[in-house]
Amino acid sequence: MLECGDDAPHFFVPRHRRRELTSYVNDELEDLVVQEVTGAGYEVVEVRRGGSRSRPTVDVRIDRLDGTPVTVEDCALVSRALEPVLDGSAFVPERYVLEVSSPGVERPIKRPADWRRFMGRRAKVLSPQLGGRVEIEIIGLEGEPGAEVAVVRDARGTEHRLPLAEVKEARLAFHW
Repeated sequence: MLECGDDAPHFFVPRHRRRELTSYVNDELEDLVVQEVTGAGYEVVEVRRGGSRSRPTVDVRIDRLDGTPVTVEDCALVSRALEPVLDGSAFVPERYVLEVSSPGVERPIKRPADWRRFMGRRAKVLSPQLGGRVEIEIIGLEGEPGAEVAVVRDARGTEHRLPLAEVKEARLAFHW
């Protein structure tokens, strides 16, 4: 048995390096998923990894390009297209769970095209400029590609201009 001070070799993996590797794997996995899903005629809204080490989950949220609601058949079609690609990749282990679903009523708003598409709708936005998580109405989008600014209105009727690069999270708001 080794105790502190023994001359046994030690191996360390710096935390930042581990995060970079995870980010790389997630980016590569997302690129692979986007390629397959767009090839099947759908839009990728979100790709998330979860689950456990022994049973990881790849959660893919899709949307239809024609704006109609995503059906169970759509999810099955995309799942069948993704399974052989993921099975043959190095990004998931032999045993994993693939979940394909619609983005839901509180759909993430990530890309400039999403902000344009949902003008006039209410969203919950996390932004330091607004002082945290605030519900707003999306009024419009300004600026050049790569430097877009969302024009939003808060509950008091005050308009704000939020650089998209500073928005931490945005989702459509749904009220029951």
